[in-house]
Amino acid sequence: MVLALTLTACTASDPLAKQAAAGGNKNYIAGDGSVSEYAEENRGEPVEFSSKLYDGTVVDSSDWAGQVTVLNFWYAACPPCRAEAPELQALYEKYKDEGVMFYGVNVRDPEPTAAAFERNFGVTYPSFDDRDGEVLFAMTQYVPPQAVPTTIVLDKQGRVAARIIGLAEKSTLDALISDAVAG
Repeated sequence: MVLALTLTACTASDPLAKQAAAGGNKNYIAGDGSVSEYAEENRGEPVEFSSKLYDGTVVDSSDWAGQVTVLNFWYAACPPCRAEAPELQALYEKYKDEGVMFYGVNVRDPEPTAAAFERNFGVTYPSFDDRDGEVLFAMTQYVPPQAVPTTIVLDKQGRVAARIIGLAEKSTLDALISDAVAG
């Protein structure tokens, strides 16, 4: 199933591919809000990467074993990223006592810009400085390189359980996290 999704993303009928081909000056490709859930038997191997948070802490994905983890790919000037930030923070608050980990993956901004965004939108979970693309590269099977925002839910084994390309609707993401926690 994952292979089929990857191949589909490369076709001309894909809305993200059409946006990329059209060009434009908005500096991002708006996701269509599509949600993909992966059945447990189709989740493949655990995600593997190691990268630095803006505070310099090195985080390895293997540290998340046994915990559901949410990764949100964003950058400060992205309008949908701004729209979803308060809802992601609310879900972080809801699930943090259940051990669910939340991480932002900032794909463009230097630390001062990312910090200003986080202060402005009240985001308190940490973000990776991914201007070098290390995390994005590890996730390219699931995250189209310019489709920001994209939100990934990893199951307790570190495998991709769900993906939202585009604005993450709070109720949808809440259900995906709840399913992963229950799994």
